[in-house]
Amino acid sequence: MSKSQQIGVSKPGVSKLALLALAVVFAAGLFVVGFDNGHIVNFVFAENGSTGGIDPLVIHEFTHDMRHAAGFPCH
Repeated sequence: MSKSQQIGVSKPGVSKLALLALAVVFAAGLFVVGFDNGHIVNFVFAENGSTGGIDPLVIHEFTHDMRHAAGFPCH
């Protein structure tokens, strides 16, 4: 008598947690490049109205050319 044996093949996939983390990183990057006008620096460093000697528009200036290349107006 012959025995039949079933072989299971699992498909490798991407976990939902990894997709969620990628979506959060993408959204944060989109905000920084497209919409941040000193908000992050003010939020992180603002204490009693001071930015700790850091220009609030440092991220804006750092990503300025990338904004224009991506089609975001900034001025």
